[in-house]
Amino acid sequence: MVVVAMLSMTMTFAENENAANLNNAEAYNMTVNMKKLGQALNLSKDQVESFAEIHKTFSAEMMFAAQASGEERQKMVDKAIGKDLAYMNYILSHDQYRRYVMLLNITLINRGLK
Repeated sequence: MVVVAMLSMTMTFAENENAANLNNAEAYNMTVNMKKLGQALNLSKDQVESFAEIHKTFSAEMMFAAQASGEERQKMVDKAIGKDLAYMNYILSHDQYRRYVMLLNITLINRGLK
């Protein structure tokens, strides 16, 4: 009877841990509605393709970071954000970049990544 209870508690703990890891990984998913983001930033037709490619790379780097552990994860997140901001600064106007930084910061804070 004790063994069954211990096994049950262990399985429940493992399920909760897996759920926490899944939720944690979901926080790193940076997939967005590109059409709406493009409208919010007032992207030109020329900017849309470059923006999408940069964001695709950023999203992939964030998903890789989600799989890392502890201190390494935060370093990977910081590096991904830094690269993303550098590339976006290059293709966006000053006003677009300010709006993008604001939206990115809000997203990161809401997901508990900052």
